[in-house]
Amino acid sequence: MISPLTDQTIAFDGRALINGERVAARSGAVFDCLSPVDGRLLTQVARCAEADIDAAVAAARAAFEDRRWAGLAPAQRKRVMIKFADQLLAHADELALTETLDMGKPIQYARSVDVNSAANCLRWYGEAVDKVYDEIAPTADTALALITRQPVGVVGVIVPWNYPMIMAAWKIAPALAAGNSVVLKPSEKSPLTALRLAELALAAGIPPGVFNVVPGFGPEAGSPLALHMDVDCIAFTGSTRVGKQIHVMAGQSNLKRAWTELGGKSPNIVFADCPDLDRAVEAAVGSIFFNQGESCNAPSRLFVEDSIKDRFLEKALALVPRYQPANPLDKHTVMGAVVDQTQLNTVLRYIESGKQEGAKLLAGGAQALLDSGGCYVQPTVFDGVRNDMTIAREEIFGPVLSVLSFSDAAEVVKQANSSVYGLQAAVWTRDINKAHGIARALRAGTVHVNQYDEDDITVPFGGFKQSGVGRDKSLHAFDKYTETKTTWIRIDSPV
Repeated sequence: MISPLTDQTIAFDGRALINGERVAARSGAVFDCLSPVDGRLLTQVARCAEADIDAAVAAARAAFEDRRWAGLAPAQRKRVMIKFADQLLAHADELALTETLDMGKPIQYARSVDVNSAANCLRWYGEAVDKVYDEIAPTADTALALITRQPVGVVGVIVPWNYPMIMAAWKIAPALAAGNSVVLKPSEKSPLTALRLAELALAAGIPPGVFNVVPGFGPEAGSPLALHMDVDCIAFTGSTRVGKQIHVMAGQSNLKRAWTELGGKSPNIVFADCPDLDRAVEAAVGSIFFNQGESCNAPSRLFVEDSIKDRFLEKALALVPRYQPANPLDKHTVMGAVVDQTQLNTVLRYIESGKQEGAKLLAGGAQALLDSGGCYVQPTVFDGVRNDMTIAREEIFGPVLSVLSFSDAAEVVKQANSSVYGLQAAVWTRDINKAHGIARALRAGTVHVNQYDEDDITVPFGGFKQSGVGRDKSLHAFDKYTETKTTWIRIDSPV
């Protein structure tokens, strides 16, 4: 058993998994998988391309057509999905350590959040699939109109690097539970747990060919998957820039349905009548620095009413030292490494732009742990931010908090909505009328009231505007991976 709290070596297998077998890329190409913790080489990963995508899609199509999975009764698929979830928990220490070494998050969260959430997702959809009923339309007595769900077929899935297991589970769980076959392309920045998930799926009893994992870079592997004429649905989480390309490729190919859950620049609005200021401070600071700020729903724009801003910032700055980055393998660490050098450079460029555009740097603002060989950045807080500044408009995906002030409710709603994104938002007030009114006015897929980041698998996750059209989680996710079919039966009454 590998302890999640020790820096123990794992023999990683970077090969793809296609049709139930570990295979090298057809070209033999590989890429280095480096740990952001200290820069070490973890393994070399198959650099898959179009030929590998073709092989994976062919395997998925064959598995779907012969109904080795889709033909099972929902209760049978349920049992296998629950075993799949159990496999994750049985290998939780290994998966958590892999996730930490591969993308830099603290080991305590990799174990308590990522593994547990992914397993819960697989179990929940497994348990749900035999409880979702079809319908009979209210037609005349001369007809029986059946409305049934059928799996769409082959589902292509492309997931980001920030929550590799959770993002994969949110998509593959409802897709598999509904009877589809899946081809998953993980991010090249953190591919290792996805490859291990495919092995655990096989061990749980998911037949070969039903769940395939093909690592590689976006242009070389992601694009062929989105363009593939035999993929019926493409589900993507990532940047808005790439999400737009996914929609174009879906239209250019076979008009496959495309579900995209994209970026965010979420506003967190704190009124002077906030019922618990300390709780609001804890949420504002903790949510932006959690996962090193590498969360699409991070509340990166903090709006604080003028009359309480100084007091709020004093409390917030007192919490910042708690989030100084440290070794992610230490069980006490709460902020680890950003995913790689490229992302570190991106975050530092945004910090520099904040300085250049006139924001006031209150904390952080520099690279940390320079001698570690890893990719660390200080938790950073800017005050005096305007909505037209780059750090207030663009998604940074790092531990950078922008603080803005306001004095009027209508004004702050206008500022909060003046973004191309609309993923999440929050409002803190003891006035129930104000809370409801502002929640309705905010253009966001989720609006938190007097909390941030409380969550459950039973509620949808997704956004408005350029935060995409996807909705992960809840029973609504089945809508993405099933076709609604009408079967109209004429009845000639014998009486």
